[in-house]
Amino acid sequence: MPPPTPVLTPDEINRYLDDVFPELNATRRAYVVTDVGEGTAVVTCAAGPESLRPGGTVSGPTLMTLADIAAWVVILAHVGRSALTVTTHLSIDFLRKPEPGLLFGRARLMKLGKRLAVSSVEIGDADGRAPYAIASATYSIPPPLERG
Repeated sequence: MPPPTPVLTPDEINRYLDDVFPELNATRRAYVVTDVGEGTAVVTCAAGPESLRPGGTVSGPTLMTLADIAAWVVILAHVGRSALTVTTHLSIDFLRKPEPGLLFGRARLMKLGKRLAVSSVEIGDADGRAPYAIASATYSIPPPLERG
């Protein structure tokens, strides 16, 4: 079965996130959707000083947030505006210590059903050769009448 075709562009998703989740980038635009494709999406995170843990590396909660946002975005890109699509499971493996700077959450839909979606997210740098973390996430998709 071929991967699904996106129904929203990165700009449309960024505007939608600003509307339904203004807290995400309330103090600065840290999370930005930069790309969507067939079954894929990329979200960047500008990991600044507030994202660091002792020792100067990017914190686990920052990486988990990026994974969760990228997983949500890849689903939104393919089902449309559905703010109430919610995480039901998130698992992450931390592989290497990331330095502060621009992180890339590259999400891929593994399964897109009517009520559940499963995605994988690889978090890395611009070249994407050696990921900092890998995650999998499952989301519950509300019926069309509950979408907004």
